[in-house]
Amino acid sequence: MDLFEKFHSLGPIGKFADIEYNYFVFPKLEGELGNRMMFQGKEVICWSINNYLGLANHPEVREVDAQASKDWGLAYPMGARMMSGATKYHDQLEAELADFIKKESVLLVNYGYQGVLSAIDCLLSRRDVVVYDSESHACIVDGVRLHHGKRFAFEHNNIESLDKNLARATRIANETGGGILVISEGVFGMRGDQGKLREICALKEKYEFRLMVDDAHGFGMLGPTGAGACEEQGVMDDVDVYFSTFAKSMASIGAFFGGEKYIMDQLRFNMRSQIYAKSVPMPIVIGALKRLELIRTKPELRKKLWENVNHLQGSLKAAGFEIGETNSCVTPVYLRGDAGEAMAMVYDMRENHSVFCSVVIYPVVPKGMMILRLIPTAVHTREDIDQTIAAFKDIKKKLESGSYKELAARFEAQVAV
Repeated sequence: MDLFEKFHSLGPIGKFADIEYNYFVFPKLEGELGNRMMFQGKEVICWSINNYLGLANHPEVREVDAQASKDWGLAYPMGARMMSGATKYHDQLEAELADFIKKESVLLVNYGYQGVLSAIDCLLSRRDVVVYDSESHACIVDGVRLHHGKRFAFEHNNIESLDKNLARATRIANETGGGILVISEGVFGMRGDQGKLREICALKEKYEFRLMVDDAHGFGMLGPTGAGACEEQGVMDDVDVYFSTFAKSMASIGAFFGGEKYIMDQLRFNMRSQIYAKSVPMPIVIGALKRLELIRTKPELRKKLWENVNHLQGSLKAAGFEIGETNSCVTPVYLRGDAGEAMAMVYDMRENHSVFCSVVIYPVVPKGMMILRLIPTAVHTREDIDQTIAAFKDIKKKLESGSYKELAARFEAQVAV
């Protein structure tokens, strides 16, 4: 068999690529990043970018980004940080992040996905056991797949399931002479529910394990100071490896880990993805310092964000929509329908209601289910929310009446050709 023969089938999502490559898949949003952007030549209300605090186009951020690019260019510093890519500004960013999340040490890394995957590999030996939430982000799943020892997934946010898996992991670790790493998330990016961090940490009284938390969707949004889900739940001291990315509340790129210095030093000197990769460019570092300053000093951004979150989620519930157990900014709307109906519904929303949001279908969710995923931000307006709710009411009626099946059949016919 030809190695690449299997690539002729792109799966339930990829099969629509030929009919609208830049519409249903790889869509092109244009214009200034914000609550309203341009799509296919028309203005749409945008609910699909993780610009939670509106920092992407904050005037102070834009000014600092532009000046840093002018002063340093995109190349500086050259080389991996360990060899020739270290600067005082990289050190300053780590120190300020450590102070903000109340950890002894912080390690700056190039990318979130790559960082988490590589960190898991670095923290574990083949004697160790990793236990992780079954709905963990793909970077965590891929990271544990690299692990040569035992790995177990516990049912999502199910502490009884975690308890059982920790008992099993403890027996194995005692036999191998290894340790146990538990991995959860501060906020699960698809459902929007926070990880049950308090309950997980309480199990440290019963079992010996270390805890790693991916707080990509919590940092900057949750907690009294915006330090994230661990601060929100009062367990930051019990989290051994804290992780977040700059790609959400910071509206940039890059990521960081926080913890005790000796743990961060293990990552600093042994993470292959950082040892063999170019250091974070200076404009990103300088820009991140400014973004962190605004998170610390402008709580009104977080206040406005939560006003929008509460209005959006409250209006959806009042209109009879199912949004699950989200207790974060992430707002999933659960509907029933197949992939074809999902595409027809998205087409209707974008063309007739000027609303752009992400749709999630199988295999991310079970067959027959779809999720419309909304990401509210501090720059959305009351008008944006009310117009979106009106659109959702209309598409719900059409979906339940079967109106989208005919349009879905046309899409399916085009795919078949």
